[in-house]
Amino acid sequence: MSSHIFSQDAPSPIGPYSQAVRAGDFIFISGQLGINREGKMEEGIKEQTERAIKNIEAILKAAGSSLRDVVRVTVYLANIDDFGDMNEVYEKYFGDIKPARVTVGGCKLPKNAKIEIEAVAYTGE
Repeated sequence: MSSHIFSQDAPSPIGPYSQAVRAGDFIFISGQLGINREGKMEEGIKEQTERAIKNIEAILKAAGSSLRDVVRVTVYLANIDDFGDMNEVYEKYFGDIKPARVTVGGCKLPKNAKIEIEAVAYTGE
């Protein structure tokens, strides 16, 4: 059985999907853009990366979880040349956790975002 997760501290979905879904011991977090909960896009790649991760963090908190439970991340970059700047911010949040990760570049993202990040967390033992 699955349940939907929603956090007031992250932006509402911009389409017909949930912020996240819990399925057993897993939490599947939909792609998060660098948008604050009021719907304003952050400016640069570093700011958008930080906001996307903070959105993920807020959703996980609403689920009774944290970034420490993240086991898999997918990062979509509009411009692969932003990889270094993204990675610099990403490391501040995931440096000692080191979930499995895929980074895809050259993506046309919603709202002309520079980055979108999705994550999977595992809350079991």
